[in-house]
Amino acid sequence: MTPTLVPHHPARDWAEIQERMLVPLYEAVYERLDVGAGSRVLGLGCGSGLALLMAAARGARVAGADRDHARVELARERLPEDVTVTEEPEGGPYDVITAFHAADGLLPELRALTRSAQPGAAVVLAGWGPPERCATEPVLRVAARLADRSSAVRADLDGLVAAAGLRPAGSGRVACPFGYASEGSAVRGLLSTGVFDQAVRATDPSQVAKEIEEALAPHVRADGTVWMPNVFRYVIARVP
Repeated sequence: MTPTLVPHHPARDWAEIQERMLVPLYEAVYERLDVGAGSRVLGLGCGSGLALLMAAARGARVAGADRDHARVELARERLPEDVTVTEEPEGGPYDVITAFHAADGLLPELRALTRSAQPGAAVVLAGWGPPERCATEPVLRVAARLADRSSAVRADLDGLVAAAGLRPAGSGRVACPFGYASEGSAVRGLLSTGVFDQAVRATDPSQVAKEIEEALAPHVRADGTVWMPNVFRYVIARVP
């Protein structure tokens, strides 16, 4: 098998292939928090803006932040002109702060934002569910092994809530299957998540693509499409 090359435009691959995989998660959170007209939503790690677009479609006022400049530019293209998307989060009177791709390095930003947030504001952190419920888990282990880390990137959501001084207010799990038109599309989509960034830097990019393809093999269907059932977990906390 010829290894799939590392994509030249990971931000666009995220926007065109991968971001939509978490639509069920975005919908479940917005429904549970009754996000709508009058809501003020800040998306941390907002990517290319799909979750913000969905919140805006429900009538919410939205803003976003993402450290990836290319994703920020794509988000600005797809969102209305009056929506602010920056590379550093801006403080404001938000009702809901979301981090749908939470990582342990999020803590400083989270602390800074919640200090200026009004009491009772909801903070939502989300990440991978239990390994046994995620068909993508073997692929994540590839990322950890090639980057010479002991485990795949799994944020301690409850630990982040406690460390940020927030009050736990509930949690949930949502099925978010990953479906791709081909193995090549799957490799590009997975590489765009950022999970493999350290592995790409530590090894040869073509080797990373080859090992992702090998891990995907059990999930390739007869028509060449790729299907991986996954569960994501989210926690809701409140600013004291």
